[in-house]
Amino acid sequence: MTWRAPEVERRHEPYVADERAMLQGWLDTHRDTLRLKCAGLTAEQLRTPSVEPSGLTLLGLVRHMADVERWWFRHHAAGLDLPDMYDYSVDPDADLNDIADADPAEALAVLLDEIDAADRAVADLPLEHTFVSRRRDGSSHEISLRWVYVHMIEEYARHNGHADLIRERIDGVTGS
Repeated sequence: MTWRAPEVERRHEPYVADERAMLQGWLDTHRDTLRLKCAGLTAEQLRTPSVEPSGLTLLGLVRHMADVERWWFRHHAAGLDLPDMYDYSVDPDADLNDIADADPAEALAVLLDEIDAADRAVADLPLEHTFVSRRRDGSSHEISLRWVYVHMIEEYARHNGHADLIRERIDGVTGS
């Protein structure tokens, strides 16, 4: 029997809620949407690139978003010292590119684990909580947890647009 990515029941954003619940609701909707774009696909389909010359795949997006969840919520906002998920010493986009031997079932499980860990790590932090983020160019910025939520919603939304196009290329499925 061929493995297929599990089906997903997507949660929908709240229409009326306080700020934290609204941000969490939109983030959860986008988290579910990425997994929904993978639902029912085989491992090989998840490795199928968008269009040349791009090598962007649904599997790469899943791995990237797991890493981004870890990076912003746990490493930065919660201040946890965590190892990198991928070897970026040779390829700064290893999460997106190094997929030939990656296990899609494991990647989806890691994404779910990172989402759960991210939510737990910041559950008791106020949206006003700040931390210093250092950039590769040496500059740094004070950033709030509120910014992280907004950034993560934007990050998922942008990549879910990519996922829409990749999914349509694979099997013609469109829509949210």
